Amino acid sequence: MHIQSKHPGSPSKSPREFNVKLKTLGLFWIVAFMYTTGIAQQAAPNIIFILADDHRYDAMGFMKNIPGLETPGMDRMAAEGMHIKNAFVSTALCSPSRASILTGQYAHTHTVVDNDAPLPSNLTFFPQYLKKKGYQTAFFGKWHMGNTDDKPQPGFDHWLSFLGQGEYYNSTFNINGKRVKQPADGYVTDQLTEHTLNWLNARNKSKPFFAYVSHKGVHAEFKPAKRHVGKYANMEIICPPSMYLTATDSSKRYGTVTQPTTPVNLKGIPQWVHKQRYSWHGVDYMYHGTIKFDNFYHQYLETLQAVDESIEKIIDWVNKEGLAKNTMVVYMGDNGFSFGEHGLIDKRHAYDESMRVPLLVWAPGMVKPKSVLEEVIMNVDLAPTFLDLAGIPKPANMQGNSFNHLLKGKPGKWNRDKVFYEYYWEAAFPQTPTTFAVRSDRYKYIYYNGVWDTNELFDLRNDPYEMNNLILDSSHRKAGIALKDELFNWLKQTNGLQIPLKKTINNRFDNLYRGTY
Repeated sequence: MHIQSKHPGSPSKSPREFNVKLKTLGLFWIVAFMYTTGIAQQAAPNIIFILADDHRYDAMGFMKNIPGLETPGMDRMAAEGMHIKNAFVSTALCSPSRASILTGQYAHTHTVVDNDAPLPSNLTFFPQYLKKKGYQTAFFGKWHMGNTDDKPQPGFDHWLSFLGQGEYYNSTFNINGKRVKQPADGYVTDQLTEHTLNWLNARNKSKPFFAYVSHKGVHAEFKPAKRHVGKYANMEIICPPSMYLTATDSSKRYGTVTQPTTPVNLKGIPQWVHKQRYSWHGVDYMYHGTIKFDNFYHQYLETLQAVDESIEKIIDWVNKEGLAKNTMVVYMGDNGFSFGEHGLIDKRHAYDESMRVPLLVWAPGMVKPKSVLEEVIMNVDLAPTFLDLAGIPKPANMQGNSFNHLLKGKPGKWNRDKVFYEYYWEAAFPQTPTTFAVRSDRYKYIYYNGVWDTNELFDLRNDPYEMNNLILDSSHRKAGIALKDELFNWLKQTNGLQIPLKKTINNRFDNLYRGTY
């Protein structure tokens, strides 16, 4: 049976043909509506990247390594998303690590080798690729790379930064090229979060977005938000077993000293480590005696609280906007931080507390709750992963790799089973030598360049606190030599055998010694 057309001369249609045509027409208008409203373009996932400064890998409540520490925001990310346990940086220093995140390259490749080295003009940052793809992009917070001060950088539609390390209070922000004084009593972590949320609310909803929130916290010298001052003042300090390796290391003890449970090789401790105990970055004369270790420890954890609150506020916003299924929030530290390990504070060195960082991923539409990733991930892997998430192939000059498939639990190999590390001597902080290292799941080999001192080899499985240097132990010699070969092969293959010496500018130590150049 056929339905006769009401219009003379027009061909008759069967009910089936008529319904197909009707559905096709309806689909056309639905697609047209989606593109008009921007719904179709939202297939590309949104990305929010939150970077903290000097946040060590185990300073998170859910890890229970610091009794009494509360971090509900980070705990929530781990419970509702993924904790990447073995995350590392290739250089434990602000500028080199941040440049590696932005470029997907090692420090000897991008050549931002310290906090004063000029930023080369030929670098491409991954947000530039996202912007070209159609993302709206924004940066909020600490940039801090060599000669770039606080001026807007390529790849961002919206820009907010500040000079150098910035200030916890009484900040001045560079907002899209114009310096704007902030309320003097405003706290920088809160202000950066507020500016981020304001931009997100005012965004073009027809486009996917990438927001980079780069906190000053928890960089020394620590200043917690007023609401958090004193929160941990009475917290017991538990010192690491490597803090006091000999009776003469210090005349004062801080808190409870954890007793070593593994062998200690006192003769294997490098001399530069011994000497740094009584220095700016040592526990016995930290910051030249301007702060006590107890206060230093407690203020760090108190300063971390506002960063944790920032995480929760951003996740709450994503949920409130109904974007959870198509948004990934990533939290990371730019480098670790020592609290007495080997008698040291700060970072730079190749011990785990310095080179290991927290890395959390919250993405309800992509990542399963309570996931734990065991694979080794480095800061150079962030850029390729974000680009892959946006459907952008990895540029040939990026040395990291996308771990997007690991986040989603999809099959696929992961070739990184070792961490490679480099740190270049700085005139501003000459206590720490140029350092190269390679770390496997069993051993770590550390090579010091330019000093007459011992190298180090640790069996991490039996010596997690890195207190028993096996460099002269014949039973581990084969493993040590193999790692040294791998380290130098990595440097050779990545064109890192020449130290990228650079003329720094405006170094605060340039005029320290008058009569010199």
